[in-house]
Amino acid sequence: MFSQNKKNTDSSKNNSKEIKEIKKFQDDLNKEYLDKKETPLRGDNYTNFKQHPFFPIDLKYRVTAKFVKNEKPEPFDLPTSSGKSKSYQEYGKATFSLDGKSYTLTVYQSLDLMKMEKYKDHLFLPFRDETNQKETYGGGKYMDLKIPEGGNTIVLDFNQSYQPFCAYNAYDYNCPIVPEENKLSVEIRAGVMYNDIYHH
Repeated sequence: MFSQNKKNTDSSKNNSKEIKEIKKFQDDLNKEYLDKKETPLRGDNYTNFKQHPFFPIDLKYRVTAKFVKNEKPEPFDLPTSSGKSKSYQEYGKATFSLDGKSYTLTVYQSLDLMKMEKYKDHLFLPFRDETNQKETYGGGKYMDLKIPEGGNTIVLDFNQSYQPFCAYNAYDYNCPIVPEENKLSVEIRAGVMYNDIYHH
């Protein structure tokens, strides 16, 4: 009985920490879009912006995935929304379970960012899911990750997924297009939602 109670307390503390991380992500994203130097919003879209709409926080969408690193990554050009391309390499694959089904997503590393000290451990996960064009941006969403310290697992928190700048300003930005292999046949009802007021 006592150990069961303690286990519940520990779990509650862990959940509280995870929820705080997600709320910080939401606050930071709102601050970025309210900052005139950082925001992709222009004109009335910026003037009218108050905060992003988010799905309710759901830890079901925070998963620990099995991670397999690509030991011989080949550089490739990832097409962007403007028709240009950006240089990436496939860093590895993350496999996770959601509602009893298994899914795999490819994680990428920017060849340009990896040369910068600030972003040398930065990984990029673009994905699409069944909420696109309904509750989220039709072009999909992004997630920023760090190179996992353990090596064979990586935490994917879809509550911290966001929409590309191109969803808000297609004129000034060119954003990587989600590769076909990263299209999920499931609804990921987490992270930023689409609000047509702030998009063009």
